[in-house]
Amino acid sequence: MENISDVEIIAPNFKQRLSGVTSTIIQLIPVQRALGQKVATLGPGLPGSLPHIGYLALPSLWRRPKNRRFRVWHARRNIEMLPAIILRDILRMKLKIVFTSASQRKHSGWSKFLIRRMDAVIATSNRTAAYLEVPSTTIMHGIDTQRFFPAKDKATAKAALGLPADRKIAGCFGRVRHQKGTDLFVDSMISLLPARPDWIAIVAGRATASHQAFETELKDRVKSAGLTERILFVGEHTNIPDWYRALDLFIAPQRWEGFGLTPLEAMATQVPVVATDVGAFSELLVTGKDETGILIPASELAAMTGAAASFMDDPERRMRAGERGLSGAIGSFSIKGEASSIGAVYEKLLSSAN
Repeated sequence: MENISDVEIIAPNFKQRLSGVTSTIIQLIPVQRALGQKVATLGPGLPGSLPHIGYLALPSLWRRPKNRRFRVWHARRNIEMLPAIILRDILRMKLKIVFTSASQRKHSGWSKFLIRRMDAVIATSNRTAAYLEVPSTTIMHGIDTQRFFPAKDKATAKAALGLPADRKIAGCFGRVRHQKGTDLFVDSMISLLPARPDWIAIVAGRATASHQAFETELKDRVKSAGLTERILFVGEHTNIPDWYRALDLFIAPQRWEGFGLTPLEAMATQVPVVATDVGAFSELLVTGKDETGILIPASELAAMTGAAASFMDDPERRMRAGERGLSGAIGSFSIKGEASSIGAVYEKLLSSAN
């Protein structure tokens, strides 16, 4: 437990279930701390290794931190903005509030009400910023290249996971559900694999209880196509970087996404990408002459099948796109760069006179 007098930034997490927002907090905070940002978490569902304050420390927010006039409360959900507004505006605690928005749709009246009361707003992409009605700073998510990096030997990486070392592998990672487009990936592989005996496909991710029937239907489609041994549902894994390193092609088939880190994770492991034009994918991928991947319209199975085939059938193109993707991930999308940019927003608020 952190001493509240040493904490300048509070990162609340008021959602127990693991989500993309929670994952962002888990990955960012160690990097922020390494950069000297005095940040601590508040709330459930986070690893005990992260610096943390308890709810009993909240009355101390009436007092200033050491050498600062304010603390920063960094909210990422509505349920984290509202308590901060109460603490700041009703209880008159010495807080500045930052909100990070990843939403790419019109905000509800309630969300707009909350967002208008923020001291600073961060958008995770330019597309997200376009939905905001207040000034914002665009800071895109970054990738931890200490975790996500290319395999030294692809065949060894495959064998270590029990996958055939002599096959090329196309992968789709994330929650198994309609929104994530898992069915589009499976249907494209059912179409492509029979004519490409040197390729297999893997789906890595969990189907929650409400999506079990969806996953079962997909497995039935694969069985009916006679591809049970070539389209593998491998479940959820904590060592997901190892699974990326085994891939030769990554497909992000989402129908909708707030931001979406999976193409960036693939790029950092030197894997070419086919992605739908949702979330921040169009801002992560380079298409055309210096491509790192291929961008396709969402929900269009024929486009996904064609794009995947163009990479599967051209090893030189895969290699070039993978190399460019790695260079782009390291140069433009490091998590250290993200943390530094967020730190600049904090510093401006922490240094304000009122």
